[in-house]
Amino acid sequence: MKSQLTTLCYIEKDFSYLMLHRIKKENDINHNKWIGVGGHFEHQESPEDCLLREVYEETGLTLLNWNFRGLVTFINDDDPAEYMHLYTSKEFQGNLKTCDEGVLEWIPFDKINSLELWEGDKIFLNLLTQNISFFSLKLIYKSGKLLKAILNGKEL
Repeated sequence: MKSQLTTLCYIEKDFSYLMLHRIKKENDINHNKWIGVGGHFEHQESPEDCLLREVYEETGLTLLNWNFRGLVTFINDDDPAEYMHLYTSKEFQGNLKTCDEGVLEWIPFDKINSLELWEGDKIFLNLLTQNISFFSLKLIYKSGKLLKAILNGKEL
């Protein structure tokens, strides 16, 4: 099996991130979790191509500017590695639409950790709010439980 390439974006407005509560898809590894918006690369897409397409498809918004904030490597049981390109954006246009993967909601920064999140997501969301310009994070999961987190080559 091949490794997976994905994007994830946290769109910011009024000290809140646009979060997706994943409640609509069948057999979804993220079911009931709150995440940013994004998805898998399609054939011959660059990370930015994937980012812009996925954000538009899931939200109806068009990003006008964005920042590549980090590369997150997910290791989950014996699945192929996933390499997630993590972005943030404060500049966008358009109107939010209904998402077929879940419910979109603006969540204030100080409420995010009270949501049902993956343990590793809490780590990179914290790095985003600290305004770390770029990082590499490796998250190792076993049966859905975070076993190890390695930030810029050093275990946390």
